Amino acid sequence: MHYISTRNPQHRVLLGEAIAQGIAPDGGLFVPEEFPHFVPHQFEGRSSLVEVAQHLIAPFAAGDALLSEELGDICRAAFDFPAPLVEVPQAPSPLWVLELFHGPTSAFKDFGARFLAECLERIRRGAKRKLTILVATSGDTGGAVAAAFHNRPWVDVVVLYPKGLVSQRQAQQLACWGGNVRTFAVHGTFDDCQRMVKEAFLDRSLAETHQLSSANSINVGRLLPQMVYYACAGLELWRRNGRRANFIIPAGNLGNSLACIWARHAGLPIGEIVLSTNANQPVTDFLRDGEWQPRASVATLASAMDVGNPSNMERLRTLHPDFEELQGQIGASSVDDIEIRATIRRDAHELEQVWCPHTATAAKVYRRLLARGAKGDWVVVSTAHPAKFNDIVEPQIGRPVEVPPSLARLLSLPRQEKELEPTLDALRAQLQN
Repeated sequence: MHYISTRNPQHRVLLGEAIAQGIAPDGGLFVPEEFPHFVPHQFEGRSSLVEVAQHLIAPFAAGDALLSEELGDICRAAFDFPAPLVEVPQAPSPLWVLELFHGPTSAFKDFGARFLAECLERIRRGAKRKLTILVATSGDTGGAVAAAFHNRPWVDVVVLYPKGLVSQRQAQQLACWGGNVRTFAVHGTFDDCQRMVKEAFLDRSLAETHQLSSANSINVGRLLPQMVYYACAGLELWRRNGRRANFIIPAGNLGNSLACIWARHAGLPIGEIVLSTNANQPVTDFLRDGEWQPRASVATLASAMDVGNPSNMERLRTLHPDFEELQGQIGASSVDDIEIRATIRRDAHELEQVWCPHTATAAKVYRRLLARGAKGDWVVVSTAHPAKFNDIVEPQIGRPVEVPPSLARLLSLPRQEKELEPTLDALRAQLQN
């Protein structure tokens, strides 16, 4: 299995090199040259995350001797916490919640970050030069990457997040590490942080002094493991009733959404895919009229989705270059802050479910779909634990949200960060210091 750049198919590498490089030499993103095709019965006898992961990812690692040989150990280390599919009996029609917040930083990013760390641990074995991972985060990615790579001696991690545009608990989780993790609060938006990372990869002076890689969803090593929990959920419902699961996914940089789309493209039993967005609507607008117009992001309650120029749109358009075909593959619906608050209140009362603001966008879209007559089994993808957004959630539900032990530990650590102007020059100076 080879990976090619979205901008030039002549940039063709195996999985390990695609993961190590992070981004293609021409600035494009690596995508599989071709997709394997599965049918559900090939997963018979496989139900756990580890079992499904090994079988699903194996063809994507084919040809890479190191990663193929050690894939079992990688999966066992990365998928050592659950992603339960929980039925909501109080819902007015078949509804399930895919809970992706049971990892060490209480967000779905833990799956991809841990898989990526385990891959790079093996890829870098024996390397003489230290790796520097640059990660731009709109809230959850940075914490997951920091947790996955913390205290690994062969790597330094540099986290950039938009100052004042994430929740207080998210900010604490980004800046509590120290050691080989440096955290910078950038005076700008997430799009500024993402732009700085992309510019750093193309900067010749940094290339001379640092070996850079990425841990954002621009790295294909993040997307492959995220396919796994969609495969597991789809297979579970398929085995229960023979129907394809329909997913509603909170969408920001489109990595999580693309993982579901890739899983369906590879033949997993997945039906409709609907993206829920917040007030940042370039994706919603594009799927309506075909005009791709990235724009400056705006701050919302669902801060991890505050992305005005999602990187993975490039991968999505590479997979489905024909707009009419793309329109038939996914839908999208936008939810504003007023609706987020109202959904958190209503569903805590009516469904006995407490949502984080991002999950609330998906729950609101579920209600809209029902009102339009949607049928079938719907799965709301719950991307983060509501305790990470206590300042938003608790006033709506009128009670404290219990803090998971893993999150409580991080909240007790001292905070270590510096502020940074949103320019490549400022980042370069810090990296070369």
